[in-house]
Amino acid sequence: MKDNKKVIYWLFTGCFLIFIMVIVGGITRLTQSGLSISDYKLISGTIPPLNEQEWIEAFELYKQYPEYQKLHTHFTLQDFKGIYFWEWFHRVLGRLIGIVFIIPFLYFLFTKQLTRSTIKKTLVLLFLGGFQGFLGWYMVKSGLVDMPAVSHYRLAAHLTTAFVTFAYAFWIAQDLIYPKKKSVNKSFRNLVWVGMIILLLQIIWGAFVAGLDAGWIHNSWPLMTGGEWIHETVWIEQNPLWRNFIEGKSGVQFVHRYLAYILVAAILWIWYKSRNLNLTLPQKNGIQWLVGLVFLQFLLGVLTLIYAVPLWLGVAHQVGAFFLLTAMTFTLHRFSR
Repeated sequence: MKDNKKVIYWLFTGCFLIFIMVIVGGITRLTQSGLSISDYKLISGTIPPLNEQEWIEAFELYKQYPEYQKLHTHFTLQDFKGIYFWEWFHRVLGRLIGIVFIIPFLYFLFTKQLTRSTIKKTLVLLFLGGFQGFLGWYMVKSGLVDMPAVSHYRLAAHLTTAFVTFAYAFWIAQDLIYPKKKSVNKSFRNLVWVGMIILLLQIIWGAFVAGLDAGWIHNSWPLMTGGEWIHETVWIEQNPLWRNFIEGKSGVQFVHRYLAYILVAAILWIWYKSRNLNLTLPQKNGIQWLVGLVFLQFLLGVLTLIYAVPLWLGVAHQVGAFFLLTAMTFTLHRFSR
């Protein structure tokens, strides 16, 4: 039988691993571990240093790059081992996800357990996964040249592609669980699409905040530093003006703050407009989860800001974004079928 339960379980397994990958990636970022491995081999690199001599060699290589020379000259070998672990674990997980997606796909393909439609969708999914891995390498490369920091644009591309890959895998699984199409309220579906677009923009600007370390400034809410709704540095860090909102720390945080209000308003509007519709139980559940999760995510964002991004809150905030994207994807799919 084509597109059977095994295919659905495979897709959900991939979704779960991407979820874990994003958590580990968040920890890697917040512990400043992402540039600890400057020379990573596809196969042999999955094995970490196994003895003291190998650790010393890895540490000596790390010393040749800007992060050590400009930020971590005080690091001991033991300090290096701590940041090495998270980056190594992050990369090994990436390769594990590749294996989990590719090998079962080939098995299902050769045993003819996939429909033509699912094959096409899965090929797109595999491309997204491979592209996300490439973006990870491309991101790390940007921090090994002059400055001990990765490009926030590349970080945003890497993180957003991970979210999109997860959402697409989840969507394909939903297609198999709910294969029948029914008439839908197109105007309401378009409204949910607007919510999805705002959420993806918020995820991108959240990555900008992370990449620029913009969470360590203006650590007050609802007002910014100095009791202002819009701090003067929002406008003056970059020239021309528009660059402040994509490259300036204050400007990027400002956009992330106010996109949060817009996202909450959009989801509340979705809930309000849904009250007059004859909804199925899954549709009702999707909207209820959206409302609950957006308020939880808003609260986590405020706490993360006020407490200046402690590790556990930073990770929790990223996990909240993941769950909110899951609820948005589920709801959008239920109004597309």
